[in-house]
Amino acid sequence: MPRHDEFGLIRLLTAGRGHAEWQTPGQAGEQGLPGVAVGIGDDAAVLNGRSGFQWVVSCDTMVRDVHFKPETMTYGAIGFKAMASNISDMAAMGAVPRFALIALSVPRGEREESLQELYDGLYECAGRYGVSIVGGDTTSCPADMTITVTVLGEVETGKALLRSGARPGDTVFVTGPLGLAGAGLRLLLQRGGSAYDTGGLTEQQQLLVKAHQRPLPQVEAGRILVTSGLGRALNDISDGLASEAWELAEASRCRIELVEELLPPCRELLAACPDLTPADALRLMLYGGEDYQLVGTVEAGRTGELAQLFAEAGLGFYPAGQVAACSGSPGVTLELRDGNVLSLGKRGYNHFGEDY
Repeated sequence: MPRHDEFGLIRLLTAGRGHAEWQTPGQAGEQGLPGVAVGIGDDAAVLNGRSGFQWVVSCDTMVRDVHFKPETMTYGAIGFKAMASNISDMAAMGAVPRFALIALSVPRGEREESLQELYDGLYECAGRYGVSIVGGDTTSCPADMTITVTVLGEVETGKALLRSGARPGDTVFVTGPLGLAGAGLRLLLQRGGSAYDTGGLTEQQQLLVKAHQRPLPQVEAGRILVTSGLGRALNDISDGLASEAWELAEASRCRIELVEELLPPCRELLAACPDLTPADALRLMLYGGEDYQLVGTVEAGRTGELAQLFAEAGLGFYPAGQVAACSGSPGVTLELRDGNVLSLGKRGYNHFGEDY
């Protein structure tokens, strides 16, 4: 067990941490936390709500040797990514992330210094996106550290973007490069050793490793889609573009037709990994996962308008295909550069399915 008991460890990991700057006017919490009436230290947090908004809630778990290994993730990166995966779910709904709860199960003998580094990563990511950590749970476990993050966000009433909003004729778009996180994971696994030692990697390879370890959710993009009223359907790319496009197709009862020529360029992949073929790079883009970009749809006639809004915000925007009606089962296709059309299987990371 750590040197502190449960409550001492909680105080060690959370005391003096910064919090987000948002607060409801006239409702500063009794502990001085933004938007928080009662925070860490009681049986439950009490949060201030706002009229005209709905809560959006997401929960994700990361388990040692399933989601991270010593060769691929530092403790700081584990914390950052655990928070980022939940914040990305907020982005996929067009919501503003506001509060988070952390549940940590720690094997006996885990170093407290490592747990402090883990919490540094959690708070780093939370602070970047204006999220206040307001509570959670800390327990011991026999083996395999597990961290679960729950994030609460808010979105204007009736404005949450769903997977079911795509319509025939819509343009399909993505918000940024794909496959970088998968390539970073591949590099780290190939080289072995510790994630703390990346000195032998080139600058380009370091960018891929950062994409894997510290992905940046596209909250601003999600908000543009909500506030402009131009977003139709939306999903975050956690399990790979092919898998997320399938989720849109099934929820919207349509066919998603992707075009290879329109996908974000894969120059970074090929430059950093000379052993990758273009076919390998395409596979990473479709199935690599954990890029935490967004894939969504917009009415075709307003694609240019949305692209301009993204450009003004300095964000990426790549029309990547279209939505077609389907008379039978939903599906996803990819038109290759040579004109051939592939039917993409519903593949990606699935905890209870076969590996892709």
